[in-house]
Amino acid sequence: MTEIRLTDALALFALSQPFTREQLEQKRDALLHTWTPRRFANLTNNPKKYMQAYTKAEEMTRLVEASYALLSAILVRDEARSHEHET
Repeated sequence: MTEIRLTDALALFALSQPFTREQLEQKRDALLHTWTPRRFANLTNNPKKYMQAYTKAEEMTRLVEASYALLSAILVRDEARSHEHET
């Protein structure tokens, strides 16, 4: 995991560390709602423009999911560390 990927994921989700699981879930849901490819189905009758928008939405959905996985792993790691310090 590189620092750049972490920085990009935090920027995409508009979060800064530390963040909670609830904040992460809310941001993910909002981003997936915005970028779901189905939203672009009725925006234009031009097939080329539609496919461009659809492809962009697919890319963003993959990016959101990858960033979510990365940030979830960070959250799990941080939770594990905090439990270690409590014992």
